[in-house]
Amino acid sequence: METTPRKEKWFRKLRNKYRLVLFNESTFEERISFRLSRIQVFLFLLSMAITFVALTFFVVAYTPLKEYIPGYPDVQQKDNLYHLNKLADSLMVDAQQKNLYIQNIKRIIENKKIIETLPEPAEQPNNYDTIKDRKSQQDSMLRISFENRTKFNLFPRNEVMPELTGNIQIYNQNFFKPLNGIITAKFAPLEKHYGIDIVAPHNDAVKSVLNGTVILSAWTLETGYVIVIQHAGNLISVYKHNAVLLKHEGDFVKAGEPIAIAGNTGELSTGPHLHFELWYNGNPVNPTKYINFN
Repeated sequence: METTPRKEKWFRKLRNKYRLVLFNESTFEERISFRLSRIQVFLFLLSMAITFVALTFFVVAYTPLKEYIPGYPDVQQKDNLYHLNKLADSLMVDAQQKNLYIQNIKRIIENKKIIETLPEPAEQPNNYDTIKDRKSQQDSMLRISFENRTKFNLFPRNEVMPELTGNIQIYNQNFFKPLNGIITAKFAPLEKHYGIDIVAPHNDAVKSVLNGTVILSAWTLETGYVIVIQHAGNLISVYKHNAVLLKHEGDFVKAGEPIAIAGNTGELSTGPHLHFELWYNGNPVNPTKYINFN
């Protein structure tokens, strides 16, 4: 009988109204007044706490401030690492291709055989001693299928005359004659003579055979002043033993435009002439088959 009145008395205290009044300190004038109860103050403080916690959660979860919390994982870190790895791989492949291209240009000037692909790095030998069945049935079927597809190929890669591969594109080009003169040395790839020698009067203008961009304009000890032009369709023309070079690397030249003056420079030159080479898809071709020198 005594507990019930005590509970009601405690609950009434929570509901009792109190008056909060703000006075002017100098005039004691009542400015603001509030009628509050204990339960109202408690509910107000509880709602403020919940609102503060919710705002803190949303600010941390949906703003970059979460990255400043120690130990908080970065959601985009894996994506960034993946894109950086792809970028590094593409840059490495691009650098290897450019390095191979520059090496082949140097080998063309030095009358050496070009490199098709860069040598792969040496790998550690794998130990297959624990493998019992090294040749499965699926592997045998794959080998037979591949051999049957290439067994009756009538047009394999032509190593003796590589200019026959894709010659339709070359014949469609309208070549200009690089120099008016007499051909004294013919195209002989077996003797490592990958072009033709044209004898002409001294100081005659050497002209570009097609539109293109100068990729090399330099002097070498063996071939003297050399100029190399990159044309469309993976064509490259080379002009050696010049007296003067009229174009620089990066210059765009038109077909028939003078690019050099014929001369007698370099240790391999025995008189005023032009050594002219034409390369297609990385292979030397006979210029007389595509250019009329008559």
